[in-house]
Amino acid sequence: MDHRPRLLARTALLCAVLSVVAVGFAGLHGLLVVFCALIGLVVTAVGGWWALAHHGVPRIVGAVVAVAAPAGVLVLAVSSEVALLVLLALGLWGVGLVLARSALHAARPPKPMPTHEMPAPRRPVLIMNPKSGGGKVEQFQLVRRAEELGARVVLLDTSVPQDVAGIARRAVAEGADLLGVAGGDGTQALVAAVAAEHDLPFLVISAGTRNHFALDLGLDRTDPATCLDALRDGVELLVDLGRVGELPFVNTVSFGAYAQIVQSPQYRDAKTATALDALPELLLGTGGAHLTAHAGEHRLDGPQALLVSNNPYAAPDPVSLGRRPRLDRGVLGVLGIRVEGAAQAAELALRGDRAKGLTVLSARQVTVHADAAEIPVAVDGEALTLATPVVCSLAVRALRVRVPRGRPGADPSQQPHARRLDWRDVARLAFLPMENRT
Repeated sequence: MDHRPRLLARTALLCAVLSVVAVGFAGLHGLLVVFCALIGLVVTAVGGWWALAHHGVPRIVGAVVAVAAPAGVLVLAVSSEVALLVLLALGLWGVGLVLARSALHAARPPKPMPTHEMPAPRRPVLIMNPKSGGGKVEQFQLVRRAEELGARVVLLDTSVPQDVAGIARRAVAEGADLLGVAGGDGTQALVAAVAAEHDLPFLVISAGTRNHFALDLGLDRTDPATCLDALRDGVELLVDLGRVGELPFVNTVSFGAYAQIVQSPQYRDAKTATALDALPELLLGTGGAHLTAHAGEHRLDGPQALLVSNNPYAAPDPVSLGRRPRLDRGVLGVLGIRVEGAAQAAELALRGDRAKGLTVLSARQVTVHADAAEIPVAVDGEALTLATPVVCSLAVRALRVRVPRGRPGADPSQQPHARRLDWRDVARLAFLPMENRT
């Protein structure tokens, strides 16, 4: 019997209790500082909203308020001579949260995706983008290593537009029995669709900038050359492949503010400045189309930002999505945001994923309507324009992904796991007999 979850749960509850005790020792001054800290959080959220949703003087004032609020709370804590006790209380509470999540995670660890033993490929073809990830193909000598393992490498000519899917189809016609890509997630998706169409294994080489798909497959993102080990000693995963209209995607499809912002030609060279310039109109509803999304039985009216993912992400918040524990569940993850003013921004800061402005759910199909014939869409980070309505769906376990047998992130139970925390679950785990837990 594993007693680790119970021990973690009890330690988490102890930290929470000690946090309250620390505030009690601080007396009325400590309670005042904690109360002001909550007010400061609200004021910071309101200031942040004004900074994002306005131009000119209101933006400057909002930014100043967002910075001044936490600074004021710190000054109050120091002047009241309870700063150390308050910091101790906050530290204990933070440790308690981490331990509580770890306890729930240890009690119900997610199961890894099943692997399948398949013969090693004899005629693998790998498509590589030499400029992807700042030149990782050359930095990690991927061409030489791949050829040493018997693969044929096709280097893309980045000086002219390339039909990546066409290159992959020609490779299949010439006898390729595996297709692989060293490049960004957008390129990965195009070749993955060809591999799925011909029921061929697909190899992901983490040579892109962010490599979200590689992360969720458990691959090593620090050394893309290790992905090539799958050519000689690998196993296969059956994962879902996303579809938005007629286009494939492996990670996410974004609608609304982010999709609108990445359309700008200035975005890649000045991401922050471009986003700040466009956000006021997008957040206040004077820029962009009005969206309505139907996700299963749910209807999202007018989300300012909408993210549809190939399987749900672990964390239910837009800032830290984390990773997807599984890529074979056959459902889309849906995250919608609608913040209409400073009050809702404050609620989002206080309540997190429980706020009314944040919608987190899953569905087998998502259809996005708009009051425009076409809308901007970001597909795996690539800026596109698609005709409405836009339909997102999944081809369930349609993609055979060949991965190294010993990849570092293969077991999701060893990965950080974010889920909605309910202290009642922690208490039940800590004190109820094993047979009474649900």
